Amino acid sequence: MTVHFIGAGPGAADLITVRGQNLISSCPVCLYAGSLVPEEILEHCPDGAKVINTASMSLDTIVAEIQTAHTEGHDIARLHSGDLSVWSAMGEQLRRLDALNIPYEITPGVPSFSAAAAALGKELTLPGVVQSVILTRTSGRATQMPDGETLANFAATGATLAIHLSVHVLPKVVAELQPFYGEDCPVAIVWRASWPDQRIIRGCLSDIDQQVGEDRGRTALILVGRALNEQKFDESRLYADDYDRRFRPRGTDPRFPDTAPSE
Repeated sequence: MTVHFIGAGPGAADLITVRGQNLISSCPVCLYAGSLVPEEILEHCPDGAKVINTASMSLDTIVAEIQTAHTEGHDIARLHSGDLSVWSAMGEQLRRLDALNIPYEITPGVPSFSAAAAALGKELTLPGVVQSVILTRTSGRATQMPDGETLANFAATGATLAIHLSVHVLPKVVAELQPFYGEDCPVAIVWRASWPDQRIIRGCLSDIDQQVGEDRGRTALILVGRALNEQKFDESRLYADDYDRRFRPRGTDPRFPDTAPSE
């Protein structure tokens, strides 16, 4: 048997991958993070599957369920929201499974920051403006940030920031970023990206806190950077007429005979 760790996507039930959906439909046991994984995804479970909501369970209890299924020879679908590579608590589960010699495979999912960017209709990297996206968060009760991983250090790069799990400390976020990005830097906050009750507030560092008000919730992503509102950016060389590339050599487009490569 195999434990299939599956990224269930940011919220919309149809944003799970085809591979993830097929694996769910083939596993007689499904453990899912019920606080963030939509129940519609569970409709892919086969008839009679054992479906367990792990939201209230400890790590020991979750691993015990996996051990039981392993002993019985059942494949398991282990669902987490978004993509499993960041803030999924998958690493500690894999460490336990390694110690128990229980095999597993990992299927990636659509991350929340990409769903938020799609909801905003924005590309987070623009030629001549910004070419990096930093995924980060602030310290919380469950996890403290390492000393070097501060918003100030990341802001000094000028990259687009995707700040997770931090809307409840928005004033602190704004105060740390303003010296680097300026008060007029665009900000967007997306609550529950891709869910039916998705909510978006756009603003800048000088006014975003006032716009949000008191009803903040926690399932939100803060995006900060010039790419969110910049219109004066360079066009990519990728599609330039005179750009020679493997799939479109210069001189192959009859509309531009003067771009033929010289001998």
